[in-house]
Amino acid sequence: MELRFGPARSLQEPVLLLGHLDTVWPLGTIQKMPWRKAEGRLWGPGVLDMKAGVIMALTAIQTLHQLKLARPVILLLNSDEEVGSTISRPVTEKLAQVSSAVLVLEPAQGLAYKTARKGVGQYNVQVTGIGAHSGVDFERGHSAVLELAKLIQTISGFTNLERKLTVNCGVIAGGTRSNVVPSHASTEVDVRIAKTSDAAYVDKLFRSLKVSDPHCKLTITGGINRPPMERKPGTVALFKKARSLAAELGFALEEASTGGGSDGNFTAALGVPTLDGMGAVGDGAHAAHESIIIEHLVPRTALLAAMIASIE
Repeated sequence: MELRFGPARSLQEPVLLLGHLDTVWPLGTIQKMPWRKAEGRLWGPGVLDMKAGVIMALTAIQTLHQLKLARPVILLLNSDEEVGSTISRPVTEKLAQVSSAVLVLEPAQGLAYKTARKGVGQYNVQVTGIGAHSGVDFERGHSAVLELAKLIQTISGFTNLERKLTVNCGVIAGGTRSNVVPSHASTEVDVRIAKTSDAAYVDKLFRSLKVSDPHCKLTITGGINRPPMERKPGTVALFKKARSLAAELGFALEEASTGGGSDGNFTAALGVPTLDGMGAVGDGAHAAHESIIIEHLVPRTALLAAMIASIE
């Protein structure tokens, strides 16, 4: 959903506000995890990630209109962020390239805005072996599970914490029955990188994998699908502006980095100044205790409005 606000004709480049309408929760979750207000919070599926951020954006735009401080603003709300933004990415990048800055309404990191995010990748490693009866024809079989187990050890060794590179074999599947030498096995691997240059490095590591059993076949697909949002001068300048405005509004603002990705990764990689984590403050994104803290909504929405109005 692409919404445009402000004067139809302006010499100012628009500010792009990014958000998403999808959540990780399946249909029907609201029945067993109902919206509620308690303990100074609002609770419910998707309230933090990121329904509240969408409301904050609309409220900030409305406030600027009422104050006659309207400027060109594009609000882009996609519906596939939680599954990788495959369809919406070209639209996001196209709009970012004609915008002066990008403000992302994802949840805050604690109380902080996000000035850096890791890049995200996913690889699928599949091994095809030769199935056989484990009692009658054991020697005829060549276990895909055994080969995959060896590969998982190697893949896990790709993690380099000094490099801020993490590799996680999160899903493993293989075999059919205990009395069958398994002919198929696979693992889904999550990869996080801090620097754009590490994308090629990681890909080279995966493409260099080999099976030790020549009767088994290895197939590797996937790659880095979100480039990292590195802490570049344009983003730093936006944060300094936000910190100064927050001080005028009476609260302190810090910056943080995170291992999670967002659509801000795409815009930052294009060189467009991008500031992330400008949505709600809360806890439990993607978890049963998802909630936002009510007291932070008004001051942080005011800060968002001030940022929109002040960006040249």
